[in-house]
Amino acid sequence: MKRRHFFSSLTWSIAGLGLATSCLKSGEKDAERQTVPEDNQPPSYRDKIKTSFSAQGAKGANDRVVLALIGAGSWGTNLILTVAGINKNVLVKYVCDVDDTRGGMAISELEKIQRVRPVRVRDMREVFDDPEVDGVIVATPQHWHALATIWACQAGKDVYVEKCICLNIREGQKMIEAAMKYERIVQCGTQNRSSDYALTARDFIASGQLGQVVAVNVMGLLDGPIPFEEKEDEKAPDTIDWNMWLGPAPEVPYNVSRNKSHLYYWDYSGGSAFGNGAIHQVDMARLVLGDPGFPKSVYCAGGRYVFDDHREIPDYQMATFDYGNFVFTIQAGEFTPYMSKTAPEIRYGDGFPEWKQNSTRIVIYGTERMMYVGRMGGGWQVYDKDGKIVAQETGLFPLEIHLGNYVDCIRDRKQPNGNIVEGHKSATLIHLANLSYRAGNKQLDFSGEYEAILDDQKARELALGTYRKGFELPDEV
Repeated sequence: MKRRHFFSSLTWSIAGLGLATSCLKSGEKDAERQTVPEDNQPPSYRDKIKTSFSAQGAKGANDRVVLALIGAGSWGTNLILTVAGINKNVLVKYVCDVDDTRGGMAISELEKIQRVRPVRVRDMREVFDDPEVDGVIVATPQHWHALATIWACQAGKDVYVEKCICLNIREGQKMIEAAMKYERIVQCGTQNRSSDYALTARDFIASGQLGQVVAVNVMGLLDGPIPFEEKEDEKAPDTIDWNMWLGPAPEVPYNVSRNKSHLYYWDYSGGSAFGNGAIHQVDMARLVLGDPGFPKSVYCAGGRYVFDDHREIPDYQMATFDYGNFVFTIQAGEFTPYMSKTAPEIRYGDGFPEWKQNSTRIVIYGTERMMYVGRMGGGWQVYDKDGKIVAQETGLFPLEIHLGNYVDCIRDRKQPNGNIVEGHKSATLIHLANLSYRAGNKQLDFSGEYEAILDDQKARELALGTYRKGFELPDEV
């Protein structure tokens, strides 16, 4: 499909691209290093990052890639059917889920596509033990993402891991260490990294035509509100391995609410609208800004304002990050029925969202112009002081491209578009905001050098997470 864009007579320049764009002035080095705990060291993954891996094990274009799905819910099923449908030389050998009531659709549809019926298993370790498997797609609840990725890397498998990629900062660090140590491809499920229009937005900002970027606002306001009532604990049905579902999370009795509505619990997620939804826009905003590093501080306020019900997460959060010379904010919640995501006809056509009611927009304010960026193929538009559109480009929903990039990287061993390092940096913003909220709506200062919270013991303790015996996060991957 031909994508339409235009630029005014503004000067177009690609100069200045890099990890930080010329219009984003980096903040001063953290002056409070002495407040980092004495036992902290800069993360060990820093000197191990590689842009590509050994060609040993690379596959030719005609060689078959064998995959497995881990987590066969609706989105996991969509992912595996998409990747199987767009790649003729892919075979899905396993569909893994701890719940026997899930995965049936994936298995039956995959059998139609590839004329081979995948094997259903409950325990992901059976998949990792099979030397024929090249890669896995991890679409479990979030509390399993890190450990599943690490185990897969240790077993020599490449990984596509859904967002948010982990529950805390340390998990992200260990995922990077595992990917680099075992030279495994790890593609994060933030598919906007494969958007052509996101890259042209990045180039436009880097050219300086917005002026100096001073403020960035990420929106994640979803439909709602919906009250949540937690059901009573009960005996786990025979169709589910509840112990394996919990995995690293604290041991609790089976509860259908925890099972089906895990996004409302801190043990299993970073929040529904925030950690599960807004992470897409957060990562896309970082991409178009040239992937700046870590903020100096964060403040997050929020609460259960609409329904004071049984959910642990807030129904609205607003987080503000200080990067030194620009401010980055996130608004996320589930109480806005008048907001909507980018419509299907825009995702796959030529057009733009109604920005004021687009629930997943990004707004970038420069000293000369402002830019709207839309997730899910929403494109981007730049406005001047007179309200005139001076540059724009439509977009295309990039899921197929992103999954195709994962398979390509399994073959050629190059780092994927949604690499684990930038995935970790984006996820860290979600973690920091949630820690600020859970520590009592406190401002938290952060050392990007050490990836450590400064001067707040409660937040530091929350940041470590807890792990059950047999499902510990390894110190050495």
